[in-house]
Amino acid sequence: MTVFRVGVVGIGDIFGVYVANLQRYPDIVDVVGCAGRDLDRARRMAAGHGLRRAYATPDDLFADPEIDIVLDLTTPSAHAALNLAAIRAGKHVYSEKPLAATFGEGRALMDAAAEQGHSVGCAPDTFMGGRLQTCRKLLDDGRLGEVVGASAFVVSHGHEWHHPNPAFFYQPGGGPLLDIGPYYMTALLALLGPVETAAAMGRRTFPTRTIQTAPHRGETVEVEVDTHVTGVLRFGSGALATLITSFDVWDSELPRLEIYGTRGTICIADIDPLDGPNLFGGRVLFRDAEASRWRGMPRSEPLSDWTEVPIEHPFRSQSHADNSRGIGLVDMAYAIRDGRPARASGAMALHALEAMEAMLTSARESTFVRLSTTFDRPAPLPADWPAGERR
Repeated sequence: MTVFRVGVVGIGDIFGVYVANLQRYPDIVDVVGCAGRDLDRARRMAAGHGLRRAYATPDDLFADPEIDIVLDLTTPSAHAALNLAAIRAGKHVYSEKPLAATFGEGRALMDAAAEQGHSVGCAPDTFMGGRLQTCRKLLDDGRLGEVVGASAFVVSHGHEWHHPNPAFFYQPGGGPLLDIGPYYMTALLALLGPVETAAAMGRRTFPTRTIQTAPHRGETVEVEVDTHVTGVLRFGSGALATLITSFDVWDSELPRLEIYGTRGTICIADIDPLDGPNLFGGRVLFRDAEASRWRGMPRSEPLSDWTEVPIEHPFRSQSHADNSRGIGLVDMAYAIRDGRPARASGAMALHALEAMEAMLTSARESTFVRLSTTFDRPAPLPADWPAGERR
């Protein structure tokens, strides 16, 4: 039986969630140890989560011949260098999003992995959750007909209101598009396939941000990236999507994601801006053409309400605390073992990164940008995919 031994680089806020979820799959992954910036902290984190080893540096972890897969949970600006070093050390890599801070870095990373025959996977894996897999089934079953377009909205007033160290959100590799945007971009890609062309406009509303939480409360952060980006994507299928990402919005009641077809509409209508495609579960609403308010107007009979579609796939929790981060890495391990494509693939992450960078380039240069990469849309997740044993 093949079991892949995992070493984790980065021991911040999401470390515990990843480790706990990976430990639910002892048949395919074994989390061996971790490394961070401080060996004492790494030792405490390893001991607290039942890991056997703590490494003084990431390089020490990469040099361990017993490590098969490196899980990179560091900040975006560090992803490219660490992931590339892990690949050159002979490891498979699964990275938090984005794959790298720039498309050029991401392409170099994927080229190196291809040359050495190593697999790369990348978050977000929330598209594998019950809600978005239910959306995928509606599409695959033809319930929407031909997909005409989509709209996705992720708007808030930034992370300085709740995050203990939010500076990196306003530095290159951050901003709303590269921070929360990957969840929405990846959802669109997993459902609709590759993007052909991107265009956008953007702005930086505030030149600085003041941190509102300890331990850096009152400190000022320089804003180096656009904080409100409105974009349009043309997919290879011909579908058109609008994507709005912002750290400049106080309140919104926009749906998080809608998909429009010739026979109906899918709606993910959570009000909380952090309850969209960045959660594994939640409601899926559907209304077909027969129930549309536009059919037969004027009409005397009452409109049919939205239909809530039952979710039959695993990973359907609506809780931020009870999320399933890491199932993308588990699926990648199964894929390596079984010789099939991984779902949360590096190729899709690279395409997502190029699409988001294309939007920023378009906003800066007032031009349409045609993408150079593509990927194979990931296979649907079977309803009987193993949900793992909770400890």
